[in-house]
Amino acid sequence: MLQFLVLTALFLLAGGERIVRFISSDGNTYFGDAILPANTTDAFFSTRARVIQGDILGNFTVTREIKLLAPLPSERVRTGNMTIPQWPILFYKPWTALNTPSDPIPVSAGFQTQGNFTSSMDWEGELVVVIKKAAYNITDDEALDHVLGYTVGHDVSHRGWQIERGGEPQPQYSMGKGADGWAPWGPAIVTTDIIPDPQVLNLHTKVNGVTQQNATTADMIFGVKHLISFFSMGTTLLPGDVIFTGTPSGTNLGKVIPQYLVNGDVVEVGLENVGTCTNTIRYVNTSSDSVNSFFRL
Repeated sequence: MLQFLVLTALFLLAGGERIVRFISSDGNTYFGDAILPANTTDAFFSTRARVIQGDILGNFTVTREIKLLAPLPSERVRTGNMTIPQWPILFYKPWTALNTPSDPIPVSAGFQTQGNFTSSMDWEGELVVVIKKAAYNITDDEALDHVLGYTVGHDVSHRGWQIERGGEPQPQYSMGKGADGWAPWGPAIVTTDIIPDPQVLNLHTKVNGVTQQNATTADMIFGVKHLISFFSMGTTLLPGDVIFTGTPSGTNLGKVIPQYLVNGDVVEVGLENVGTCTNTIRYVNTSSDSVNSFFRL
């Protein structure tokens, strides 16, 4: 985490491009527009931002500086998993699953190897959509008008609890994916001004530096427009809702010899024009260890 002085703003800008949330040296939390270092589009490496004044889901102006955190306070997470091609599969993660782009991913004792039950922690790098205005029963053509921007996320998954102890063909998604800190995301919300088309972005996942997923959002079974429209069919999507849109091939599912995540493994998920999240798997055994960073704010 980077920390520095908040400087007095000398100007105001009409809108932000890469929205982050940060703690300044005065101890206060702000929203800001990340200032990118030279030769990168990854907001994870930003060390300065112009402070945003106003409501990032409504009217706001931009001014000044940063410590990077996940780009929104804990709200709700809605996740699309593209395992059945006829319709998108919708499940919910609790807001306590949200994590920052750099904090550890806690794995409590019940998800670790116990006796003949082997821990099967898996990775899923995903394009993430942030809703800016309420959507109910909207069409595909209307969907992107309801989007604030895009970021990247890691839908951390435990295949043992999701499938083995969930009971195929009806997986237990909540126990397999919903633990505290199992949804790192960020490092910024890149607005639709910068990304007008979310279906042309490269997406990757690395584990301990080795590329495991390398795909393009053009290959999504269901595009962002249809996911938003489908999810809004009978459920109102609210400003600040977060949609994880599903993962490409390259996870351990279906591998003859899977290589599941263990204590100390480092997972990087990245999205073109957005940046990266890099988080370490950390086994925890006490209640105080398992409290993720959102509860410390």
